[in-house]
Amino acid sequence: MQESPIRWYLTAPQPCPYITDGREMQSLLVDPEARLDAAGFGALLAEGFRRSGRFVYRHHCPACDACVPVRIPVPTFRPNRSQRRCLRANADLDIKHRAPPGAGDGRTEADLDEHMPLFLRYLRNRHAGGGMEQMNREEYAGMLTERSAPVELLEFRRAGQLLGVAITDHTPQGLSAMYTFYEPDLPARALGTFGILCQIEHARNLSLPHVYLGYWIPNAPRMDYKIHFRPAEGRRGGIWRAPDDARPRDPR
Repeated sequence: MQESPIRWYLTAPQPCPYITDGREMQSLLVDPEARLDAAGFGALLAEGFRRSGRFVYRHHCPACDACVPVRIPVPTFRPNRSQRRCLRANADLDIKHRAPPGAGDGRTEADLDEHMPLFLRYLRNRHAGGGMEQMNREEYAGMLTERSAPVELLEFRRAGQLLGVAITDHTPQGLSAMYTFYEPDLPARALGTFGILCQIEHARNLSLPHVYLGYWIPNAPRMDYKIHFRPAEGRRGGIWRAPDDARPRDPR
């Protein structure tokens, strides 16, 4: 059950990791000790908040509003040509929906041992120098256990081999794609795109209205994939709508 009132914290200014023109970033944090239930956390998602481990936050930069929270309206989403091609390329994968280790489904610590080599290989190849490369097993486990809502793991396997994991928060307002990692040496499969498509389909099967993808920043190419899941919505001025300048040509 959610307790109130919630205490809020504002982080100290630090160099923005997204826009490197001297801007500073601050974040508004929910008190990490606050007891949020799934509905309370979902309500914060709908206001543009995200989760990273035990922290629920929203960027709160006085001089900049470049970060746009993005979500996908599940009922109206239809995959474009490249996304349909991605689905076909991965039709040979088995998808398992699992609870994190220790969540009561009989999983063992060995599951974390299976995830870690893939997780670290992904970080070294796709996010070198990003600050997460030295994460250890306990820190990775914290991504799964420090939570305000049920967490699901979507595992992608080929002939039993683990190729990807999507960590997903489950709320009544929708799914939140918290983090996805995958085999970096299989670029033709576009496993990052596949992970989002799987979460959209999972939300559809659960009759949930949205999948939340975190922040998109115009003119930051590495984030543009988020607005290709049309009709993506961005939150500006407290209103969810098509992100400004986020209308790339549909590759169909």
